[in-house]
Amino acid sequence: MKIRFIIKLLIFKKIGLKMIRKLLVILSFFSIFSLSSLSAAEKKIGFIYIGPPGDHGWTFMHDEGRKYMEEALGDSISTTYIENVPENADAVRAIRKLAQSGHDLIFTTSFNYMDQTLEVAKEFPDVKFEHATGFQRTDNVSTYSARFYEGRTVIGHLAGKMTKTNTIGYIVSFPIPEVIRGINAFYLAASKVNPDVKIKIIWNYSWYDPGKEADAANTLINQGADIIVQHTDSYAPCQAAEKAGVLAFGQASNQEAFCPNSHMTSIEDIWGPYYAARAKAVVDGTWSSQDTWHGFKDGMVEMSPYNKKLLSNDLIAEANKIEKSIEDGSLHSFEGPIYNQAGELVVAEGEVADDGMLAGMMFYVQGIDGDIPQ
Repeated sequence: MKIRFIIKLLIFKKIGLKMIRKLLVILSFFSIFSLSSLSAAEKKIGFIYIGPPGDHGWTFMHDEGRKYMEEALGDSISTTYIENVPENADAVRAIRKLAQSGHDLIFTTSFNYMDQTLEVAKEFPDVKFEHATGFQRTDNVSTYSARFYEGRTVIGHLAGKMTKTNTIGYIVSFPIPEVIRGINAFYLAASKVNPDVKIKIIWNYSWYDPGKEADAANTLINQGADIIVQHTDSYAPCQAAEKAGVLAFGQASNQEAFCPNSHMTSIEDIWGPYYAARAKAVVDGTWSSQDTWHGFKDGMVEMSPYNKKLLSNDLIAEANKIEKSIEDGSLHSFEGPIYNQAGELVVAEGEVADDGMLAGMMFYVQGIDGDIPQ
């Protein structure tokens, strides 16, 4: 309409045909330029967080990954995040809000966002979704996770060597395979070097609740635990251990600053390179649905520096050796023979648990007391 108006105006002003042709060429150039600019416009990347970035644990490390991605891709992307999103209908609304506001790629960073992610993805087939620690994929939904259990093999070995009471307190969130897998990997490593070790488990039914996590840690300490392990998101258990004068492991990020006299190491989640690669795929138009499950070998799991004030040089060397052995494949966290609580052989001698068993692991190995909540 604007071009027609200009042409009529020029004719009305009795400007020559030659001049009109020149102006049309200029207008065409600017139209092409505008279209090319639009096609090269930055991609919008969104994140849904279960907790606050300030938890210095799970969500903190996802946000560090987001920042890494921003730095790596520069002006080709922009990012948004929504924090403290519950794993219920609120998640549907939050994910949909990002999809409706023009986001090209959305990361949903907690296991129980699975159904909500799939629901919104079905409504927005042109938007790409990445669901952390999930297992259901569609054409526009990928899944990704880290092999946290590899790190739990390391800390299990350390705990088995360091405990004096042979009682280790373990604070967990929800009874899902990721958590069960971690408990089993920890116990298998700890009991391998200390057959007398026992673990006491408290289920918090929350990923991030510093008050409940601290209370759980104190309860376990009162029951004789001299080492606190967690699969929750805050540094509160480590601080509780510090106050009580017992040892602890951090969760998801290096938490030594919050408990320097109790923190032996942490299992760190490294998301940045993965986020940058997946966002780059969207920018390049090469994104496709896939499943990713990486560990030490690919750098998605790392151990924080070992606390030399608490751990001997020999023990640190053992921990480093376990890391390297898992990385090069000469050691697996689930090497047979492994029995379940009922005494049934689940992994034969000379074999290792395959990814199918690990992904769906909902049983305790022999030696762990108690039942998995249903």
